Order: sequence, then structure tokens, then C-alpha cells
Amino acid sequence: MGIIDPAYPIDLVQLCNTKLYHIDPLQRHFGVNLTEEGMHMFKAKINLEVQWTTESVIAAVERNGGTITLAYFDPACLNAMHDTRSFFARGVPIPRRALPPENCLELYSNPKMRGYLADPAAVSLARVELAQKFGYNLPDVTKDPDYEMLIKRKDPRQCFYDLEPGWVVNLKDRTILKPADEVIRQYYRS
Repeated sequence: MGIIDPAYPIDLVQLCNTKLYHIDPLQRHFGVNLTEEGMHMFKAKINLEVQWTTESVIAAVERNGGTITLAYFDPACLNAMHDTRSFFARGVPIPRRALPPENCLELYSNPKMRGYLADPAAVSLARVELAQKFGYNLPDVTKDPDYEMLIKRKDPRQCFYDLEPGWVVNLKDRTILKPADEVIRQYYRS
């Protein structure tokens, strides 16, 4: 449909901004569960961030030269991400993403599931292992013209690409206000 531009990383913010995908954090919706439906037809090269998926879906994305990351978002971040215009209009600082609950820490640290807290070197090895397991040649993303986009990741405490926790986005004046006080900056850092 041309609503999402695959030349940029696709995350919950991109999906919700289409107005075709809706989450309601008050109803305990926690993001995107990417299922296997239609994966045999999937042909796009994308950088995708979801909250849960399966090994075979990861293989479908990576087989086409794409990358995928599993990332946890706490309710404060979900409230900011699901309706960015309303959030930014309130004039409050972008929240610092909380770490996942203890019972989810293993999933989001697992390189085989492409967890956002996993060691990048272990993720690279897991990509090769998955390609061998599913019998496809893993495209070399380091030689891809879209390499920078494909490897782009958020900091573990970041909700939005290119916007840091603690910043305030002023839509009316089209400016970003950054904290000047060192104590506040330290609070929002990882």
C-alpha cells in the first residue's frame, strides 16, 4: 500500500502511525506479535522491530536480506509510541524505556530470538546457524547498499529512533528541547 517505507527501520511507531494497526496499552496490548501467516510469500528486505515472533518468521525476514529484533516496551513507552502526535502535544519528556520483567529477560537477551539485549556478535553467529538450519544462503548485510539502515538499532533505554529519553518534542514550534542539567541527563542515560 506504500504506507510504510521499507527504506527506514519499521517499529511499533511506524506501524501505529499507519492507523491500520492499533494497540491499546490500557487493554494490556504490548506491541506486535509477528505470526507465521503469509511468511512463505514474504519477499521484502526490511529492518523490523517486534515484541514477539517465532524462529521461522525470523528466518523468513533474514532469508530476504532483512534484519529483525525482539524488543520489550514498558507501558510508559507504549503510551508514547502508540499515538505519537498526542504524546508529543502533551509536552512531556520522552520516557526512558524500562528493562523487561525478570520472567522476560531471557527472551530479550537471547541471540537466537534476536533479542535487543543480546550480544551483537552472538546474534551474528545465530543468524548463520539459523540459515544452516533452514537451508538458505544468508545474504551478507555488510555488503548491502542499505547496510546502515539494516543495522540501525535503538539504545535499550530508547523508545524512538533518533530521539533520546528526556527530550521534549515541541510540535507547534517544530523544535526539540534537550535537558541542560547534568543530573537530568544522567537519569535518562542507559
